[in-house]
Amino acid sequence: MIVQCPHCGGQVTINNFGRRPLNIAVTKVCDALRLYRNVAVAANHLTCSRGYIYKILRANGLAPADVIKKN
Repeated sequence: MIVQCPHCGGQVTINNFGRRPLNIAVTKVCDALRLYRNVAVAANHLTCSRGYIYKILRANGLAPADVIKKN
């Protein structure tokens, strides 16, 4: 993307907006939940947020309680 510089008025090329998305497989999330039986501890182990765990599970039609109870 080409943007105009507010200081000099020249054109500047900007690449890679934002942070790279996490790509943690749903199997790793489920394994961590079965091992720790707690979303917060599993998120800490995977170095992601609790919301990310909920998002991954919801995208695959699962709930944390379903994964933990399967143990």
